Amino acid sequence: MTATTPRVGQAAAIGRGEPQSSAPERARELLRRGFGLFGPRHPRHSVTVDQLDALALPVADDGVVVGVDAENRPAVLGLNRPLPYDVVLIGGLWTVQVIALRAAATGTRVAVETARAQVWMPMVHAMGGGQNGMAVYDVGRVPPLGASAGTPVLVVRDCGMRPPRGRVVSGPWQSVLTLLPYVSPVAPRLVRQARLVGIQRVSPDEATQLGRTMALTRAETDSLPGLSDGLTLWCTDRDRQYVMTQPTDVETGLLGTPRRMD
Repeated sequence: MTATTPRVGQAAAIGRGEPQSSAPERARELLRRGFGLFGPRHPRHSVTVDQLDALALPVADDGVVVGVDAENRPAVLGLNRPLPYDVVLIGGLWTVQVIALRAAATGTRVAVETARAQVWMPMVHAMGGGQNGMAVYDVGRVPPLGASAGTPVLVVRDCGMRPPRGRVVSGPWQSVLTLLPYVSPVAPRLVRQARLVGIQRVSPDEATQLGRTMALTRAETDSLPGLSDGLTLWCTDRDRQYVMTQPTDVETGLLGTPRRMD
């Protein structure tokens, strides 16, 4: 049996009478020194105080893509917010169901409060029987949902022309989307309370009433009776935007084509 030849470092240590380091100690030494290799040397990245503003990057809202705008750019509705957020849609069930389906796909828990559970249950079954983010409740029976930043909630109120005051209201990370099929006597109150209002095709009289309530321009008011299926005028206090909701193949198979009437 032949003796192994010590490595150079080991031989020098033995020759000097120094204790030989163990394998773990040598490994720690190599790690401390970066395996003996020098990494690339770059100048430090620094900017002056005057240059800090140049680092600002435009960041778009994240949320649910509800369609495309007039320039065919994605229109995103940010539903998950740390403050209460109320949305009213005066329009058709189809659009609300698309929004609910897409919200659930982004990880938002969707609670539907409705008196017509039969029109929502196919969506629930398609998503796994309520185990994948969507549940349906009778009117007035929505339980506390425990919304948080990690588990945001969207409550969809499909309660007809005169939805009762809900026991579950908007709050931090819990938005409420109320569907009104037409402009009802409670519409002005709900519109005034909402942060965002969507309007689909309505009658000329309804358009006139909404124009007064929401301070729409004459052109916006005149456009409402002629909006095509799937087209919505979304309104905030300061902004107006026409958005066309275009279904995917899966959404068409589940919900059908865009329509204003149910």
